[in-house]
Amino acid sequence: MILPLRTSAFAAMLSATVLSPVMADEIRTINLVTRPQAAQPAEFQFTQLIAQEWRRLGLDVNVEVMPWEQMIQAIWFSRDDWDTTAWQMVGRPERSDPDEIVYNLFHSTTAEQGFNFIGYNNPEYDALVEQQRVTLDPNERREIVRAAQALLAEDQPNMMLAHPQSTYAFNTSVWNPDTVVDQSGIGIRNTWSYLQMEPLGDVTDIILNSSDNVTAINPLYISGGTDSWITELVYDRLMRIGPDGLPQPWAAESYEWIDDTTIRVTLREGMMWHDGMPVTPEDVAFSFEAAGSGEAPMYGPFVGSIADITIDGMDITFSLTEPSAPFLTASLSKINLIPMHIWEPVIAEQLTLDTNAESFQEEVPIGSGPYRFSSWTLNEEVVLEANAEHWAAPNADRWILRIVPNVEAALGMLRSGEINFLSDFPGDPTVVVAAAEEDPNLTAVSTVDIGFRYVAFNHRRPPFNDPAFRRALSASVDRRLIVGAAFRGFAVPSNSVVSPALGFWHNEATVEGMEAGIELAQQMLEDAGYTVVDGRLHYPEGVSETLGE
Repeated sequence: MILPLRTSAFAAMLSATVLSPVMADEIRTINLVTRPQAAQPAEFQFTQLIAQEWRRLGLDVNVEVMPWEQMIQAIWFSRDDWDTTAWQMVGRPERSDPDEIVYNLFHSTTAEQGFNFIGYNNPEYDALVEQQRVTLDPNERREIVRAAQALLAEDQPNMMLAHPQSTYAFNTSVWNPDTVVDQSGIGIRNTWSYLQMEPLGDVTDIILNSSDNVTAINPLYISGGTDSWITELVYDRLMRIGPDGLPQPWAAESYEWIDDTTIRVTLREGMMWHDGMPVTPEDVAFSFEAAGSGEAPMYGPFVGSIADITIDGMDITFSLTEPSAPFLTASLSKINLIPMHIWEPVIAEQLTLDTNAESFQEEVPIGSGPYRFSSWTLNEEVVLEANAEHWAAPNADRWILRIVPNVEAALGMLRSGEINFLSDFPGDPTVVVAAAEEDPNLTAVSTVDIGFRYVAFNHRRPPFNDPAFRRALSASVDRRLIVGAAFRGFAVPSNSVVSPALGFWHNEATVEGMEAGIELAQQMLEDAGYTVVDGRLHYPEGVSETLGE
């Protein structure tokens, strides 16, 4: 539980006009970025609440609203130019192993181009997450992962907020409820549902929604949650995460660990690319080599332990540089299989350019997955068609994603039948539950997510490079306020990147031990040398403001 502190005598002292006779530089106006209220009401509301508390600390906070596409460019691709932003990590199935989160999101090697876009750098943390990768005993590895969570709780590289209780709904007059899959830590919006859902009548298309636009359909670019729904259907992987959260063979007919650093995978016979070419073991090897070529920097960490790939008939053998505990989940279940005859010349060209393969967009994306790409109308919809030749061919005929930025409009479309699967509702979940209670043809399902919502701090820009400053900002807000006000109770408070949905790995002490309150935050700032002068927060003595407003 996160407990607010009682009002302290220090609170009154800190609110005085001048706390210190020493004049240090005033902290510039801080920009806090969020998506629009109509598209992301919970995010918009929690940023307003957080900005309000930070202002009580003496900060001048400007809340800047951006649509998702602009936000990606401003934050992800311009890593030196922002202060702090609302952000989220979605609950991808392969994140059921904590490695992708604890390693890729915070390891210093992924700061320049990879997941560590905040620029966090702690050698002690790097050592921990490297150690968990090579520790094969699950119980020993769990203790290392929990220690990594504790260190993050101390450093507060980000301000963790909540693990949402994702709420989706579907039309039970269109789809057999028994065939909709509630995947562990993911919910009913998942690949297994899209493969197994059985139509009950003449409507045979899965029609769903997203509040965010599709930014790319690129198997070498992890470009956002909505985009990943598409790539998971168009592209196969050697393994997939099952409904139980565990990896299982997919394009691999089978696998066998030869020793701690050698795994042999047997590819399924008869697989075909969507352009009619056969899927070969050479394609598989190329897919992993392309991910590690430097031209797909976000995928690089997932193949970094591979020393060599050899082929013998339909067998592909991966030789690793060291034991890799998460290899089945974080590598074999992560890397999209791509056709060498299409992507080899692309990679070769990109090696001569300043850009990389993340910037490349096929006119017609070609995979081997259970759905084929049909069309993409920018800002409107993406249409996929069932691949009847696939060994796991869908029961639906088409998968149609409609872009609906307004959450109220999306719910209205579900009620009217314009969509039959509400796959994205960032608004008040109680509204979805109420709609399902009122309409016998609708069913709502809520699931605690692997993913999480947070506020990211840019460590490249003072004062966010100061752990004491980050700790104070994080401590200023009671997470129960965020859960109740922004998420309407459909979330659990968070102080760890590992969700309680992953009970084996989650360090519950990170949340239980966290105190919060404005007086506590004020005391933290004073202890670190920050002062308030004329109502504005100033740096500690000797620290200068290096960035203009």
